[in-house]
Amino acid sequence: MSVNTPAPTPSVWKQPAQVWAVAFACVVAFMGIGLVDPILPAIAETLQASPVETELLFTSYLLVTGLAMLVTSWISSRIGAKATLLIGLALIVVFALLCAVSGSVDAVIGFRAGWGLGNALFISTALATIVGAASGGSSAAIVLYEAALGLGIAVGPLLGGILGEQSWRGPFFGVVVLMAIAFLAVLVLLRGPGEKRTPVRFSAPFTALRRPALAILAIAALFYNIGFFVLLAFSPFPLGFGAMGIGFTFFGWGVALAVTSVWVAPVLMRRMPRTRIILIVLPLLALDLIAAGLLVGSATALVVCIVIGGLLLGVMNTVLTEAVMEATDLPRSVASSAYSAVRFLGGAMAPPIAALLWHAFNATVPYLFAATAVLIAALTVFLGRRVLAHIDDEPADAAAEDAAAILVGDAA
Repeated sequence: MSVNTPAPTPSVWKQPAQVWAVAFACVVAFMGIGLVDPILPAIAETLQASPVETELLFTSYLLVTGLAMLVTSWISSRIGAKATLLIGLALIVVFALLCAVSGSVDAVIGFRAGWGLGNALFISTALATIVGAASGGSSAAIVLYEAALGLGIAVGPLLGGILGEQSWRGPFFGVVVLMAIAFLAVLVLLRGPGEKRTPVRFSAPFTALRRPALAILAIAALFYNIGFFVLLAFSPFPLGFGAMGIGFTFFGWGVALAVTSVWVAPVLMRRMPRTRIILIVLPLLALDLIAAGLLVGSATALVVCIVIGGLLLGVMNTVLTEAVMEATDLPRSVASSAYSAVRFLGGAMAPPIAALLWHAFNATVPYLFAATAVLIAALTVFLGRRVLAHIDDEPADAAAEDAAAILVGDAA
């Protein structure tokens, strides 16, 4: 009598070359998030820029990324994933190079905006490409994407610190080389023909925000992102470290974020409703930001608060990802575009506002501003909990596959 044994589950790490090509490009793209962190003080000093002007490096990048997210699904649905990926990578190479050779902070700010356009085109398409090509299904693709996200976020500040020790231009040249390699890998290894294209209406992301559940989560994410980017983009200034010190600090932040995003958040979601996790973690993040503000005079204490913040941010990123995908029955790319566009606005406004508050008052006030924004995010979710009740009905394991496209919105 024969016994039917289940077929072994394919290893997540045994993937076609085209999957690894896109995954490598994802790592480099996500490195760009924290790459400029260690060189912010050096850029301010060398280019004689104020902290507010320097923080606009984040604003131009994130604002254009967010606005471009509204049209990336429309573009990729017409020209195809491979063409969209290659255009995005090419734009990043060109504008990172222009940043590296710039002679003024205004030029760098402008070229970072172009970088943001390329980043939006690439990251909005990358996960869907990995999902379509990976062996082992969507769950395996998500693990690979999260691993790339975590590795890129962690390594970006460290590489920025190492290259930034030589010159503030070094990290930009580093991105040019790595992204050029990624471009060639995608060009050679990713198979373009044969993909099925389903055109998306231009207005789809705009009308998506009329859905109450998606609108509530997008507004909450906007305020949450203010806290995220005050911690990430403002903290290099009060830390007072050199490029390597800032790089190592945010390497620890990135590792903490990656660990909780990939391993801790899924465990929590198997045990608690998503809205409950959000309403627990956001107040904890606000307390961490308040502590950072009160202890800002101690570099050691601020480093500890930054790393703890990374742990909490990792949980929030993953939980918000799955919550958004469960909020509506919209196509993944449409929900991703609408949510990400609103969320990035918070990231775009936070750094220069933090610098202005620092200049007008002291280094404590920007963190209190960030904490207030995070509490507003928690209040938004609390007041809208009845509208969001359905996102807690489906088990986390079943929702994991649907969360694929929104992960991109939590990367930057």
